[in-house]
Amino acid sequence: MTSNENASPEVTTVDSINNQKMNGLTLSELCCLFCCPPCPARIAAKLAFLPPEPTYSFNVDSTTPSKLSLKLSDRADWQYNQRELDSFEVFYAQSSRGNQIACMHIRATATPKYTILFSHGNAVDLGQMSSFYLGLGTRINCNIFSYDYSGYGASGGKPSEKNLYADINAAWQSLRNKYGLSPDKIILYGQSIGTVPTVDLASRYEVGAVVLHSPLMSGMRVAFPNTKRTWFFDAFPSIDKVPKISSPVLVIHGTEDEVIDFSHGVAIYERCPRAVDPLWVEGAGHNDIELYCQYLERLKKFISVDLTDNSA
Repeated sequence: MTSNENASPEVTTVDSINNQKMNGLTLSELCCLFCCPPCPARIAAKLAFLPPEPTYSFNVDSTTPSKLSLKLSDRADWQYNQRELDSFEVFYAQSSRGNQIACMHIRATATPKYTILFSHGNAVDLGQMSSFYLGLGTRINCNIFSYDYSGYGASGGKPSEKNLYADINAAWQSLRNKYGLSPDKIILYGQSIGTVPTVDLASRYEVGAVVLHSPLMSGMRVAFPNTKRTWFFDAFPSIDKVPKISSPVLVIHGTEDEVIDFSHGVAIYERCPRAVDPLWVEGAGHNDIELYCQYLERLKKFISVDLTDNSA
């Protein structure tokens, strides 16, 4: 299984900044990167947000006008039969910042152990991720709930750091209210840029568990690896929020990650109060961890063993 980030513009964007760093940044290049004055929103926009052309839309269901149905374009990676489509429920949630957020609930199993609130990586949308979600949920016996960030897919608004936090809040409230799930039955899963809203939410609510897949410490630390502190103009300061997470945390990272260095995963792991044994995938990069057999094996063990032990 793959999260379809293999040709992600996120790689190009961050790597180009890292290449500039390796060659030495001039004063003009620094000014260009951070603008004047520097602020988190501008850094965030330069480092992270490159939404793809939408691969799906929500249509009014022909049989039930009050419901929306999923329509995939030719750019989506998978076309479903009707039985598979029946496992998808799609709708809009309203964020506190006034944006309509596209949400997707996948009933992957009849007897789910948990529902995973999945915050995906950059340069993909729900249409591209849907086949991965269905396969993942089936294999680990969990339902999957996901959403598109503002400006991605069928979601309104524009992507920004503040919108990221409002978007996951809207998804969280919808998951809790619409499906009646208690927090202990929800696993928050963030991948790459999706670890940013995941960490933020997990720092404010105790949940069943948290998975941080290729997490970043902060925006500045990605662009400039020698950064040792969180500056006031930094974006995505997850490293300062993870100590507040009271839930069990599984950190996953590839040792050869070319976008978010492996050291970020290690630092995040070391700051989590209730971190379980991490998954360091030897030789894996940023976009191929899901292709390694230990990925699914570790997730299954996390759910069936680690979380059982933590609740005892």
